[in-house]
Amino acid sequence: MLGKKVIFVDDSLTMRRIILNALKKIGFTNIIEAENGLDALEKMEKQEVDLVLTDWNMPEMNGEQFVKELRSNEKYKKLPILMITTRGMKDDVITAVKLG
Repeated sequence: MLGKKVIFVDDSLTMRRIILNALKKIGFTNIIEAENGLDALEKMEKQEVDLVLTDWNMPEMNGEQFVKELRSNEKYKKLPILMITTRGMKDDVITAVKLG
């Protein structure tokens, strides 16, 4: 996956910097940033990605809405998605798994 294009979606600039630095340290170099789900969808229309990392809590379109939107599109049905959240609620994990 290190040669693949990753999009990281988070409304927090600080969190984006932390995750981007971590991704770069492990060898990812082709990384796109987005501030929320809507921003990510716009960027993904212009560029194909191989992996999505998304925050759960964001304005305009949160992570759950974003993943639902992706999974409703045949193009993204099998796209690997990793949801990141500071909330440790069991229901959130169950919801994320159900989203695919």
